[in-house]
Amino acid sequence: MPSATASRIGYIHSVDSCGTVDGPGIRFVVFTTGCPLRCLYCHNPDTGKLVDGKQRTVEDLLDEIGTYHQFLNKAKGGLTVSGGEPLVQAKFVGELFQGVKERYNMHTTLDTSGHAGPKKANKVLPYTDLVMLDIKSWDRETYKKVTTKKIDKCLAFAELLQEQNKPTWIRYVLVPGLTDDEQNMEGLSEYLKPMSNIERIEILPFHKMGEYKWAELGYEYQLKSVEPPTKAGMDVAKKIFEKSGHLVVV
Repeated sequence: MPSATASRIGYIHSVDSCGTVDGPGIRFVVFTTGCPLRCLYCHNPDTGKLVDGKQRTVEDLLDEIGTYHQFLNKAKGGLTVSGGEPLVQAKFVGELFQGVKERYNMHTTLDTSGHAGPKKANKVLPYTDLVMLDIKSWDRETYKKVTTKKIDKCLAFAELLQEQNKPTWIRYVLVPGLTDDEQNMEGLSEYLKPMSNIERIEILPFHKMGEYKWAELGYEYQLKSVEPPTKAGMDVAKKIFEKSGHLVVV
């Protein structure tokens, strides 16, 4: 492994040695700090600023992952890097993924909003087995309302994944009164239909488990009055996304 890898420093919020919802199998999950989005329902608002993370080297994390790698490989799991937005620290994540592959032959998953150009993305994708791409909305106005950003970079990233035939899970958070408009979901379903690299679409119900963090940080949480979607609402979303021809998981 190149000597630069051992000295590469990243900003890390936390790690989870036994994640079960961040990719296939049981995962070692690294949560990075730094994110260009400010999503209304973010459950990790304390990862938004890069410098709020703890500095750790690639080598340090590889050593920690090494204590679990045999178990994780047997459990058909691996390493997931989430955030925050991992592509803010693309060189660090790319070297971490390269390291776990060379040292432990471990499966790698990138959990991202796709807000990075191809130059950054291609520092990570060669060492990435699976991408979990969060698409917050298809409707442009809703996307900007949810994230404060335009959708263009996210869609360009989705198309880059298609070009590279990179295995991808799409994630869509269903927020009543915000992202559950049927035309919005129909548009995204149609957009995803021709993408043969997509293995599944996950519909995630809105929750407020991170609301207390907003209060602790002194941020205004604008979704206080919003309740999680009903089963009927989730069923409607499932039927719409099934029109894409992809496996839909709720």
